[in-house]
Amino acid sequence: MATSAGDSLEKLEDMIVRAAETTAAHVRAAKDAIGGVIFGQEKVVEQALMTVLSGGHALLVGVPGLAKTKLVETMGIVLGLDARRIQFTPDLMPSDILGTEVLEESPGGKRNFRFIPGPVFAQLLMADEINRASPRTQSALLQAMQELHVTVAVSRHDMPRPFHVLATQNPLEQEGTYPLPEAQLDRFLMEIDVDYPDIEAERRILFDTTGSEESRPKAAMTADDLISAQRLVRRLPVGESVVGAILKLVRSARPGPEAGDVGKLIAWGPSPRASQALMLAVRARALLEGRYAPSIDDVLALAEPVLKHRMALTFGARADGETIAGVVGRLKSRIG
Repeated sequence: MATSAGDSLEKLEDMIVRAAETTAAHVRAAKDAIGGVIFGQEKVVEQALMTVLSGGHALLVGVPGLAKTKLVETMGIVLGLDARRIQFTPDLMPSDILGTEVLEESPGGKRNFRFIPGPVFAQLLMADEINRASPRTQSALLQAMQELHVTVAVSRHDMPRPFHVLATQNPLEQEGTYPLPEAQLDRFLMEIDVDYPDIEAERRILFDTTGSEESRPKAAMTADDLISAQRLVRRLPVGESVVGAILKLVRSARPGPEAGDVGKLIAWGPSPRASQALMLAVRARALLEGRYAPSIDDVLALAEPVLKHRMALTFGARADGETIAGVVGRLKSRIG
């Protein structure tokens, strides 16, 4: 009897391992498929995929022309998601995003309100230049990102699953923009810097995009595959040393005694939501690299994109030339 129970447990473990291997293979295939279209942005592609695997949202920051829009379009095709794009402008209204109710009259003369959903009802939403919209319109996205539903005329409307927002922000041309408030920035699991490609990648871009045939993305996953991968990410074991590194890093990024001499440079720091984000992100990074448990190296690699939009320096620190990246680097050195 005991042998039978042991065999059943062994079979169950084998099934879990095989499912994990299949999911990991899908994830790596998706990464390769995106990398076959988006050149010279390997780190950006990886961090965007980690964000989606973690079930979160990302803020992409970079100058125009670095393939931010193309990345989101490509991810939609490769991951098998319904992807849509909203170009944020100062005159955009909340109803332009969420949708609206219209009054209709039936042939019998009965009148009813019908909800016409807006573009936010997508599995992968690109919020292009999100800081160009008014705070009122920006906040319309807040409920959808955090609560996974919106309320229009006291009626609740659930978002599709999965639901992810990849927003872009141009670090230039700040006139006429509305900086995202801290409460909304905190909803983004990562802030991803999109830098210029190196010369070899840019050479490849020239030939691929100006020739007769351009590389096209191909589907590597489905929405159901992605949901399975997100479940697996949450089931990956995290060692006590990694948990300790996450807690030490996030808690030392706040003003107070745990920050030591760096504390006097920090005006405000990350909340426990940052710890949650880092815990998920390190698991996603491990899965993306074919590992089934994260390491302290994962914590160090993801510290900056997870923390930098969740903390601010004092006026004196900024006047002395300190940067958030520099402060996070000093905090990482205490762990690595």
